[in-house]
Formats: sequence, C-alpha cells, structure tokens
Amino acid sequence: MINPSQKKQIEWYEQWSLVQDDSLFLFQDWIYPYSLNDFSGKNVLECGCGGGQHTSFLAPYAKSITSVDLNAIAVAKERNNEFNNITFIDDDILSMSLNKKFDIVFSIGVIHHTDDPDLAVKNMVRHVKSGGKVIIWVYSKEGNFLVRSLVEPMRKLFLTKMSRSSLLLLSKLITFLMYFPIYTIYLAKLKFLPYYEYFQNFRKLSFYRNVLNVFDKLNAPQVQFIDRSRAERWTEGDNKDIHISHYKGVSYRISFTKN
Repeated sequence: MINPSQKKQIEWYEQWSLVQDDSLFLFQDWIYPYSLNDFSGKNVLECGCGGGQHTSFLAPYAKSITSVDLNAIAVAKERNNEFNNITFIDDDILSMSLNKKFDIVFSIGVIHHTDDPDLAVKNMVRHVKSGGKVIIWVYSKEGNFLVRSLVEPMRKLFLTKMSRSSLLLLSKLITFLMYFPIYTIYLAKLKFLPYYEYFQNFRKLSFYRNVLNVFDKLNAPQVQFIDRSRAERWTEGDNKDIHISHYKGVSYRISFTKN
C-alpha cells in the first residue's frame, strides 16, 4: 500500500457497520449492459467495496476478486469470510498501484464520493488489461436538482455533527413519510414529477433498502454529481464498446472495453 491521496472518512465505516445492501436486482441494473455471467472465470478488481455487498454478489462467479477500499475494508472482509477467492486491500483507489492488470475493473456508487473522480477513473483504466472491461455507476448531475440544491445544503448545515445512529433513525422517519406520496401521487402517470422513474424502484425495494438509500444521501461526507459530458470524457481514448445510459433519471451507467 502507498500513501493515500484521500483522508479516511469514518462516516463510511459507520454506515456499512450499521446497514447492508441486499438488492441484487439493483446491482444487475447498474452493471448493464453486462450481467453476472460476464464475470464468470474473470479476474476482477472492485474499486471501493464499502461493506462488501457487491463483492458477495460476484464471488460465486468470478475466478478472483481484488476488493479495494479506504474506509470499510474490515466490514467487507467479515461479511465475505465464506469465500476463498477474494483479496481485500486497504488502499485508496486514487493512488493504488497493484502491479497487476485485471479482466474487469468496476466501481459502483463510489467514484462520485472521491476527492477526484477523474483521477479515480484514470487509475481504474490503468489497472485493466487490453481487451478488459471498465464498468462504472455514478450519480448524475442531470435529474438531481433537488438533491443538489436542497438535500446537500441541509446535510452540510445540520447533519454532519449528528451521530450515525441518530442519522439512521432520521432516515427511517424520512423513508416512512415518503411512502404516502410515492404510493398515491406517483402512481398516476405524471411523468413530469421529479424522480418519477427513480420512485419506480422505490416501490420494488424493501423498507430497509429504501432507508439505506436515504441514509446514504444524508451520510455521505462529499459528493460530486457527474454530468453527461464528464462521463463521455471518461470513455475517450483507444476504447470500444462504449456504453453510457441515464438510469432512472438520476445516475449514469458507463462502460467500455480497453483496446
């Protein structure tokens, strides 16, 4: 391990110690146009494994997984102790140098929380072999005006000093209150409503998983919302099979093959 470019953020360790992602269908949506079977027999690098929830989805398929995280590696390791094909590394995805290239390098829901998303992607590409895949899922700037203009300022002003357990209770309350409009007004075909597509997933998820979505928004120490042009720049260069799609109006799925 080399010196990290970023500081450790205890918020992420506390988050993944308290909650766990249990929604396989979301992960499958986020890695589209690829599927779990595309990881079969592959040597995979996971950039930002958090609590190891996505690691556990892929472990039955991949030949090997190297999971890197700066904040919650201990949680991920404990939750995946039944698998023998995972190597966990406490390191910074901005500055890691693993001296190895992988068949697939992926990052789901992490890059937009780093100090420098552009550098994170550049380092991911450096670790994928020729003919290998890069798969990324990030929050989009487009479609997230309310989060950017209301939720983020409120979080910075009032929530940063709150304990994670208290913030989790607040997230449960907010999630509970969201059920009324989402199961009444949003059932109408009023596609102009903000987050209309996003709330289609809300109705598919358990209360626990919806709480995690809210908690993640309120807990994240920092976030950069990625616009389409920035996502396109990440795919530039000697790459092929480029895919960029706006998912549920609030995020981008980005993937390409390195020549």
